[in-house]
Amino acid sequence: MKQSIKLFFALFLLWALLYQVWILGHILWWVDHNPDATAFMQARLEVMQESHPEATIQQQWVPYAKISNHLKRAVIAAEDSKFVDHEGFDWVGIETAFEKNLKKGKIVAGGSTISQQLAKNLFLSGHRTPWRKAQEAVITFMLEKLMTKRRILEVYLNVIEWGEGVFGAQAAAKHYFHASAASLAPAQAARLAAMIPNPRFYDLHRSTRYLNRHTATIQARMRLVKIP
Repeated sequence: MKQSIKLFFALFLLWALLYQVWILGHILWWVDHNPDATAFMQARLEVMQESHPEATIQQQWVPYAKISNHLKRAVIAAEDSKFVDHEGFDWVGIETAFEKNLKKGKIVAGGSTISQQLAKNLFLSGHRTPWRKAQEAVITFMLEKLMTKRRILEVYLNVIEWGEGVFGAQAAAKHYFHASAASLAPAQAARLAAMIPNPRFYDLHRSTRYLNRHTATIQARMRLVKIP
């Protein structure tokens, strides 16, 4: 019995190590190659095709230089104001989010940085478990050590969800404004950034009072933001 337990743990550790190596290999490749899709994209496509078998993902990669600086500033202002300075984790933000969640008795704030969000999008499921949070931390550490801030932001802006089946800045700009990611104006960029926490809801409800207020707040903060 003891031998069986030892063998089980040995195999589990070997599997865990090989999985980390697999992730590391992907990140090394993505340092200068663009991801074709992410785990989150694939999961969303499967859900969409359950009710609409012909459903597809709208996404078109655009390089960093062809994404409006207004959008870069807006997203950093909205999601991770310390992005260019931290090493993957905003400990003050995490503590603040924990206190809010404890006070409310449920999860109402996240505190995740752009790097953490990218880690989840690239590799992980949407289920919140201790294992997933630990793995997210490991992937975030790898991303920060192997990619520049500019590359992390470039990949993030090209793969995050911005509506039902809409992923990345170029598809979002076309979907909402019939424009390119390069041509987004400050107000348009701020609105897209405001939609990130709940993009499928805001795809259907594009002018709620909260969204309008949040857009104005982000636009006011944009001029203070540093971009990589």
